[in-house]
Amino acid sequence: MKPFQFKHFAVNQDRCAMKIGTDSVLLGAWTSVDANPFSILDIGGGTGVLSLMMAQRSNAELIDAIEIDDAAYEQCVENFEQSPWADRLFCYHAALDEFVEEFYDEESGMEDTYDLIISNPPFYTDDYKSENEQRDLARFADALPFRELIESVSKLLCKKGVFSVIIPFSEEKDFIVLASKEHLYPKRILRVKGTPDSEIKRSLIEFSFLETELEPQELIIETARHQYTDAYIALTKDFYLKM
Repeated sequence: MKPFQFKHFAVNQDRCAMKIGTDSVLLGAWTSVDANPFSILDIGGGTGVLSLMMAQRSNAELIDAIEIDDAAYEQCVENFEQSPWADRLFCYHAALDEFVEEFYDEESGMEDTYDLIISNPPFYTDDYKSENEQRDLARFADALPFRELIESVSKLLCKKGVFSVIIPFSEEKDFIVLASKEHLYPKRILRVKGTPDSEIKRSLIEFSFLETELEPQELIIETARHQYTDAYIALTKDFYLKM
């Protein structure tokens, strides 16, 4: 399998269960780096594509990824090493709860928290599991329940930090309720639909510890097959070769 070639970096993905898709590219392109984060954490690194996009878009000096799957971890490390930003990227081979335990002290909190946390978590909670255990681990929410994700983020995120995530639109309300229990509140929301006539499929949400008023935005990807909207092109043109 050939690497997935972006404008400024390539991503090998032959050993990763979850291949690069629109979700990751949307999240990596949409997440705000206006606050100039010094440190970024990518939860569930996979191929490392989100970390690589953050490296391209920001001046963050520390970009960490966590990946539990052996093969994906190895591939993520290789993709980091082969990128133009190898000195700023690091991947931990760990489960999220292990990572939090290692870095979190109940009395003092985190020694070093992150300015920005980004995650494209597994979210297929349905019962149609495949025969491929590695792919199931990457795709199904039972590997990383939303509650565990949010609780971990609340410990790993600095007070003024931002948590950016992409989830199914059908999960949006429940996810926001779960987050509010950890004092994380939506700051920006982008709802994505494939075509003007299709249903909203995804919600991209940025959370912070500050309650704010917000107006959810909407993005349509294409008007017809491969006829991409101006908004989608504007968002992804720094990454896709043919945009």
